[in-house]
Amino acid sequence: MQPQKQLKILLIGDSCTDEYVYGTCERLNPEAPVPILNLSRKETTKGMAWNVRENLMSFGMEVFILTNQESITKTRYIDEKSNQHILRVDDESPLEPMDYELPEDEYDALVISDYDKGFLTQKKIFELVDWFDGPVFIDSKKTTLPGTAFVKINEEEFKKITHYNPETLIVTKGGKGAEYNGKLYEGEKVKVYDVVGAGDTFLSALVYFYLLCGTIEKAIPYANKASAIAVQNFGTYVLTENDVKDLCD
Repeated sequence: MQPQKQLKILLIGDSCTDEYVYGTCERLNPEAPVPILNLSRKETTKGMAWNVRENLMSFGMEVFILTNQESITKTRYIDEKSNQHILRVDDESPLEPMDYELPEDEYDALVISDYDKGFLTQKKIFELVDWFDGPVFIDSKKTTLPGTAFVKINEEEFKKITHYNPETLIVTKGGKGAEYNGKLYEGEKVKVYDVVGAGDTFLSALVYFYLLCGTIEKAIPYANKASAIAVQNFGTYVLTENDVKDLCD
């Protein structure tokens, strides 16, 4: 199952650098009841909207991204033996609101990845949805979102949302799957190692298979399978060529 042409995506959202510091915890600090992490290695990847971009591209789509220039760094300290996150440290600079000229090229879909860090205001999101002539997919921390775009949020975000359209809202529920328009689409039963970035993987697969299959109902099961692949891996995971092949077979 392949598209007849290369799909083009316009991606807009805030991004960060993800740092993973791995080590082992074998004793507690005698000066305070906290574990001591003996460092073994460090990995750095691009996160948030950049992770969405990488996963969209893993499906062979061409992606043009508009994102913040200011730096955000999330550093996670992880015990390798248990794979437990011991601590996360966020180093954030205030983000300037989006002030880019919108491209004149034609795109098959607009994807908005909004972590509510200041790059995209609520007003700007509504303006982008009104401006774009085609399907729009939003993953946002905001509580009021356009009812004409497909909105992907998790269960905790759903508790805070104030206005939504049930015909365009997809709520992810972890291992249980995703709910859309009153129906639960069951997820894959897998061993979970790390959920970081799984929502980005779900969103990327949702966009691709919607454009391929033509309906959100057909796309959600594929998105569930894609996120199940992601959570079986450590860190911010990008789907491989074999992963995509397995999904499309």
